Amino acid sequence: MSVPTTTATTAPAAGSIRDLIRRFLSDTGAVLALIVFVGFCIAGFGAPLIAPQNPYDLRQVDIMDSLMAPGSESFTGMTYWLGTDGQGRDMLSAMLYGIRISLVVGLASGLLALVFGTLIGLVAAFRRGWVDTVLMRIVDLQLSFPTILVALILLVILGRGVDKIIFALVVVQWAYFARTVRGVALVEGARDYVEAARGLRLGGLRILLGHILPNCLPTMLVVATMQVAMAISLEATLSFLGLGLPPTRPSLGLLIANGFDYLQSGRYWISVLPGLVLLAIIISVNVLGDRLRDVLNPRL
Repeated sequence: MSVPTTTATTAPAAGSIRDLIRRFLSDTGAVLALIVFVGFCIAGFGAPLIAPQNPYDLRQVDIMDSLMAPGSESFTGMTYWLGTDGQGRDMLSAMLYGIRISLVVGLASGLLALVFGTLIGLVAAFRRGWVDTVLMRIVDLQLSFPTILVALILLVILGRGVDKIIFALVVVQWAYFARTVRGVALVEGARDYVEAARGLRLGGLRILLGHILPNCLPTMLVVATMQVAMAISLEATLSFLGLGLPPTRPSLGLLIANGFDYLQSGRYWISVLPGLVLLAIIISVNVLGDRLRDVLNPRL
């Protein structure tokens, strides 16, 4: 047995990465989705710099400007290109700040769930035996409950807040990563390069993190993309129900809820516009995940 046998699969060649990027960019829909998602990220995280006003600074909001239609002009000469809500806040500014909160919650919860779930899945696959049985029964128990129900119960107990909703989303998402990573790690653990690494008497942690984990990354990346979209959707649902973020840190879901009562009066922009933005973010992330799955699938 030779050392190259164990190290050949630890990192993809630069040419392979370039080929993956080329194949990813060959799909027009995926490129468009990437542009849309990056655009929303720039708009959301750059909201304090590009928003016409801070919609949550009472010194910049005039209640006399409430419920103005898109394109209306205030008495001070400011044009509300997307109208205002019931509190007189500029909808364009409110959506930019809402995009930032939604992306922070979705990306943070997805990353934390990825780390925790991957750790559990790797340990279960590598240790086998009773450790695998216990961990997978916990995963089965977690997956048996509706995600929205578990999140609602946790937020009722913990209360509102960005950190609390991120914690709730991590709790309802980590089991998906654990189950997926365990399955992939079991397949990788039976391959020749792992047996060769064991034959060289490499430590278990080194085999786990240096050989098995890198080969699980493509699958983990695809699942993470899908779970980020799910996290953004769940956060919007919880905020719409009034159990997500506080009014001082509103996301797109809370903006939709604020305009729900005005739909029948014809003031559609308060709910519809944030809803369209939320839909565009979720669709773009799902399209990126679908394309990554196709590109990273060795059978294709």
